Amino acid sequence: MAVIDATGRPPAQAGAAPRPVRSRDPEDHVVPGGREEAWRFTPLRRLRGLLNGPPSDTKIDVSVAAPDGVEVERLAATDSRIGRVLTPADRPSAFAMARADGGVSVTVPGEAALTEPVVVRLRGDGGVAYEHVLVELGPFASATVVLDHTGSAAFAGTVEVFIGHGAALTFVTLQDWADDAVHLGSHAFSVGRDARLRSFTVTLGGDLVRLNPTVEYRGPGGDAELYGLFFTDTGQHQEHRLLVDHQARNCRSRVVYKGALQGAGAHAVWIGDVVIGADAVGTDTYELNRNLVLTDGARADSVPNLEILTGEVVGAGHASATGRFDDESLFYLMSRGIPADEARRLVVRGFFAEIVDRIDIPELRERIMARVEEELAAVGV
Repeated sequence: MAVIDATGRPPAQAGAAPRPVRSRDPEDHVVPGGREEAWRFTPLRRLRGLLNGPPSDTKIDVSVAAPDGVEVERLAATDSRIGRVLTPADRPSAFAMARADGGVSVTVPGEAALTEPVVVRLRGDGGVAYEHVLVELGPFASATVVLDHTGSAAFAGTVEVFIGHGAALTFVTLQDWADDAVHLGSHAFSVGRDARLRSFTVTLGGDLVRLNPTVEYRGPGGDAELYGLFFTDTGQHQEHRLLVDHQARNCRSRVVYKGALQGAGAHAVWIGDVVIGADAVGTDTYELNRNLVLTDGARADSVPNLEILTGEVVGAGHASATGRFDDESLFYLMSRGIPADEARRLVVRGFFAEIVDRIDIPELRERIMARVEEELAAVGV
């Protein structure tokens, strides 16, 4: 009989990454010391105590703008829907779920086809805060949901997204925090049979932002595309740690994250883990990370990982690269009379265009690129 570990799955083969403990009880998770694989890039001293779950001294101001037919409600902490998709894999997410006092729920009924996005705005006012957001799409529904984080806080948050069979969701999470904010977030997506997920993670602000998106498939034919854009400025730490868990047959995933870094102490971390289980025949997956270093003193760490337990896959691969400006592109633009600073801006805009142009909300595209322009102007790039 196979031995099952704390994740509910058989132990990984030799050499594979260790499985994290999954539990809603914060005390089941070890306090990290910084040497653990999951925490070795994170500056623990800058987490403002969130590893130990300090009591909240403020509330995140949550407002939801939703089209007719979408049900928005505040769930009690005992509601059985909480924890349906996400079981915390670390202390901050366990504390977030325990201290959020329930959560905000957005439900799109089956077969609904929303033409306007659902916008969930979360604004902090500077204190310690926790929140839980639950999004559910009924079978064969289609919708766009935006999570917009602004203000300042020491914030630990959890997000659960349940996509019904045959449904299609575009999910955008924007981290546009003030410069002193800390955000530790866990986002869990459960993709139904023949369902589609398009996720966009945009991180522009905050002193320290650390996000852990995970994807699981509940049946064959699921399709997930995860896009990310981050701009890491002087002194900022931005960390994105992804897990795409292929255990169902004939599912597809694509991961594309792009980041730009500038200024002393700017540090971006991207970890991309893809697991293809023994029964996940017909899997088609690829992950890509690109980092553009704009000035001296910035650092990017990029670690793509693949764990494959079956040879019957359509495709499985990954790529990662970190580099400076493309001198040939700059020369080409400048040789046609474009000033150097404007040429650099055009190169950066072109670098991010693959991600931004896929977002179907014009106002959001304009806002993201305006913020990128602000960052570039701050150091004269």
